[in-house]
Amino acid sequence: MTPAGIGRNAQPGGDNGRWLVLMCICQLFIMLVFINYSAVLPMLRKEWGMSNTQAGMIFSVYQLGYIASGVILSTLTDRINTRLIFITAAFWSAAANLLFALYAHDFTSGMILRALTGLGMGGTYMPGLKLVAERFDSATRGRAIGIYVGSLVMGASLSLAVTGWLTGLAGWRVAFICCSVSVCIGALLSFYVFKGYKPVMHMKTEAGFSGEVVRNRPALLMILGYSAHMWEMYGMRSWLAPFMTSAFVGWGVESSRATGLASTAAAVMVGIGAFSTAITGSLSDRLGRTATVSVVMLASALFSFGFGWLINTNIWLTLVIGLLYGYLIVAESPVFSTGLTELVAPGYLGAAMGLQSLIGYSMGMISPTVFGWALDTFRGWQPLPGISGEWGIAFSCLGLGALAGPVFMWLLRRTPGSIKMAGGKR
Repeated sequence: MTPAGIGRNAQPGGDNGRWLVLMCICQLFIMLVFINYSAVLPMLRKEWGMSNTQAGMIFSVYQLGYIASGVILSTLTDRINTRLIFITAAFWSAAANLLFALYAHDFTSGMILRALTGLGMGGTYMPGLKLVAERFDSATRGRAIGIYVGSLVMGASLSLAVTGWLTGLAGWRVAFICCSVSVCIGALLSFYVFKGYKPVMHMKTEAGFSGEVVRNRPALLMILGYSAHMWEMYGMRSWLAPFMTSAFVGWGVESSRATGLASTAAAVMVGIGAFSTAITGSLSDRLGRTATVSVVMLASALFSFGFGWLINTNIWLTLVIGLLYGYLIVAESPVFSTGLTELVAPGYLGAAMGLQSLIGYSMGMISPTVFGWALDTFRGWQPLPGISGEWGIAFSCLGLGALAGPVFMWLLRRTPGSIKMAGGKR
């Protein structure tokens, strides 16, 4: 198996740095539709008369659309110019989000239009990540991908903050329209990102897709670890704003004001992960991919098991723990993606990323619905007098999934023939 030493497309260091900054700015604008639904979920749940399970299903069907396009479009980057895929997908997501703003009025219409938005978003993240991987060699790829993923995290944070702020000023429909305008700006900026871009053509190997991806045990273990990460992260992201809304209401804040405060608090908790991805990506270049992932995932799982039980506790304690939780839960994301580029032959990297999207985002699709189911099932349950258990159980479901990540990394380290990553460390 040939490792993906795909940094041969790299430009001189200064050019690479400027290009990466521009790519990150582009993604910041595009990401404003990413989790804007979560910012208004409590409001739409009441307005449309939805249960928690139904509210989670709308987020999950968005993930379904993301998966469908992510798998297909990531695979097509091995054959079709990534420029066409990226720009078309960005404009699609802007249009679908605009339709949601104008025409979504109940559970069914919300599901359909949110799924269409997911179809567009799936064509930007993974193709963009592949561009970064092609641009940087293995010695600096972890840091570069960490910075790139950090811009996506910051964009997700702004998605919550801007949507919550605009909703308070002019209503959620106006907020969603503004998010669509932002995506169009990002799509226009991407023309500069792709200026002078020439697709990298890689030779196919005799092993083919089956040998390089399907029967590639180290790559599959990396992808399975990524799926455990996605289970935890997307469950947390989709319900963080509603959790904070419930917490603020419990602390005596009026409902509409609580929604705005919760969106801001959740945005900060998500946004702090932008710093952790860059740091963790750099650390993995030195300490190794699997070791870095294992330590971070064990820490974030502990926070998943504990965070939900803070619903009735001190406001400052909840906010501080939430910041630490947000810092950790996304930190290992670029390490998985970087590791995959080092385990798959260059000519099949797009296909491997498609498989990673399929498995990883499937977990990200299921966990928000499971979270909502747990809330509905344990509603009103108090394990001890005065202690609400529904949020504690729901967040603990995320922690259970996260524990699988270090297990897959342990298996990867023990797999004969797995390549040595990051200077001889795995």
